[in-house]
Amino acid sequence: MIQPFTSDSRGVETLYLWIYTFHMPAFIMVSGFFAKGSSDKGYLWKLIKKLLVPYFIFQGIYTLFYFSVGSGSWKTGVFQPQWSLWFLLSLLCWHLLLIVYKRWPAKIGIPLSVIIGLIAGYFSEIGHTFSLSRTLVFFPFFLLGFHLTQKQLLFVKRPVVKIASVFVMIAVAVFLYYIPNIDSGWFLQSKPYDDLDAGQYSAAIRLSVYITAAFMTASILAWVPERNLNWVTELGKRTLYVYLLHGFFIQTFRHYDLFQMNSFISFIEMLVLSILIVILLSSKPIISITQPIVEGKVNLLKQWGRRDKQSQSYHV
Repeated sequence: MIQPFTSDSRGVETLYLWIYTFHMPAFIMVSGFFAKGSSDKGYLWKLIKKLLVPYFIFQGIYTLFYFSVGSGSWKTGVFQPQWSLWFLLSLLCWHLLLIVYKRWPAKIGIPLSVIIGLIAGYFSEIGHTFSLSRTLVFFPFFLLGFHLTQKQLLFVKRPVVKIASVFVMIAVAVFLYYIPNIDSGWFLQSKPYDDLDAGQYSAAIRLSVYITAAFMTASILAWVPERNLNWVTELGKRTLYVYLLHGFFIQTFRHYDLFQMNSFISFIEMLVLSILIVILLSSKPIISITQPIVEGKVNLLKQWGRRDKQSQSYHV
C-alpha cells in the first residue's frame, strides 16, 4: 500500500525498507520450517499441484487484469511472474533444491547456499525470469528454516533476546533513515548487481543484507506471540488467499492513483484499509468462492450447499 509514496516521504521510505529487511526472509524461513515433510511419499507431487496450478491460473488472470486496465505489465512471458506470483515458483524450486541440500548438514549446506546467492548477482541472465534470482538469493533462509528445530526457533523468546531485538530494530531503522539513496532492489533480490550500480562492493552489500535480514527476522520472531490468538491465528491459516488476491486491490489503487499520503491521518487510514482487505480476503465467503482456482477444490462450496439444503429442510 505504501510503496508508491516512498519517494514523497523519507519516513515512509524508511518504513518500507525496514519492513523489507525481514518480511520475506521471515516468511521464507517459516516456509522452510514447515517443509520437513518433504521426504514423505507423494509430497512433491502434491506440492506441484498446489503451487504450479494456481501459478498458471493467476498468471493468466493477472495478465488479463493488467490488459483491462491498460497496463503494459500484461506483455510478459508465462515464466515472468506477474507481481507477487514469483513466490509460488520459488517455493516449488526451494523444495526441489531440498532434494540435494537435505543430504548435507546445515554447516555445509547453508554457507554454500549463501555463497551461491552472492555469486548469482554477477550474472545478468539471473533475474526476474523464472524467479531465478529470488530463488537463489532467498534460498538460505528457506534452508535455515528447514534445519531449525522447534527448540532452536523458540530460543529467541528468551527475555535477553527480546530486549536486544528492540535495539536491533531501532538501529536498523535509524541506519535506513540516514543512509543516502539506498536501492530497494537490494531487499527485493530480483535484480543482478549490474542493475544496482554498486560496483566492486556488490557482494559485500548483499552479504550485509543477509546479516541484517537474519538479525531482523530473529528480532521480529522474538515478539510473535506463542499462544493462540483465536481469530487472528485463524487468519494466519489463510495467507495464500490474501497473497494471491490482494494484488487486484493494490494494483487498482496504484493504477487509478486513488490515494494520497500527505498526513499522519492518511497513513492511519491506509493502515486500516490494509487490515480490512486482509480480513475480507481471509473471510469464508471469499475463500469459498475462490477455493476452486486457489486450491483446485470445492470443499467449502459443498459445505455451503449442504447448509442451504439443511436450512431449507428445516423450514419445510
